[in-house]
Amino acid sequence: MYSVGVETVMTGVQPAPDKTMFYGYIAGYAANEFVNGQGASSTPEFKLRLFANAVKIAHNWGVPFLGGKLESKLSLPLIYEQLHVASGKGSKAALGDISFAPIAVTYHVGNLHWYYEADLYGPGSPYSKNDLVNIGQHNLAIAASSGITWLPNRADNEVSSRFAYIINGPNHATGYHSGNEFAWEYNLDHSISKKLAVGMNGYWYRQTTDDTEDGALYQGGFRSRDLAIGPQVRYMFGPHVGLAFKYYRDTS
Repeated sequence: MYSVGVETVMTGVQPAPDKTMFYGYIAGYAANEFVNGQGASSTPEFKLRLFANAVKIAHNWGVPFLGGKLESKLSLPLIYEQLHVASGKGSKAALGDISFAPIAVTYHVGNLHWYYEADLYGPGSPYSKNDLVNIGQHNLAIAASSGITWLPNRADNEVSSRFAYIINGPNHATGYHSGNEFAWEYNLDHSISKKLAVGMNGYWYRQTTDDTEDGALYQGGFRSRDLAIGPQVRYMFGPHVGLAFKYYRDTS
């Protein structure tokens, strides 16, 4: 539902009052195994390739609220996916799950930036239970999220984190109900010049409740988990324009 690992760069830094920020994300993902709780392959001949291009718009309304300022966000991901399993292979390109945060509250005190927000997720493309590949989970979800960025040593260093707890609704086309999810994304960067910073980033993901199908427990709960870590390089062209390159390796 939410692409864990995306929000690791200046996570807590949000637009100034009455300002708008545009974000662009390009991601590639490859997996050659789908493992069970014992770490053994559970899906023969499994191969997944995914390419995503997403945009996000964030606008600070400049309206005082709870000591901060009100903000809204909208994210739209375009996804191309290839899947190969023993029963066949397929591919599809479509709009992924849409993310909308109608209410966020942002704060800025000295070198500390943070926000709280309520996220809504919904299907972006049609879903067919007979297709091998579908883009998105085709369910509604809500989430409580928070992000924080600390810029010590005259902003030569960056420490950022984002936390989210997602409550999933059922996929009515299949009767499948994914469990709730917790995600922590993190980033540690050090500036080696005014424009260039290097560091590490990653995430920890854990499903906290069981999956069900038609109201019955699915394969013992089918709870997923992941720990990822990798390097990150950030280059700033100006005070409001930059690029970040990151690599993750699933380690758990």
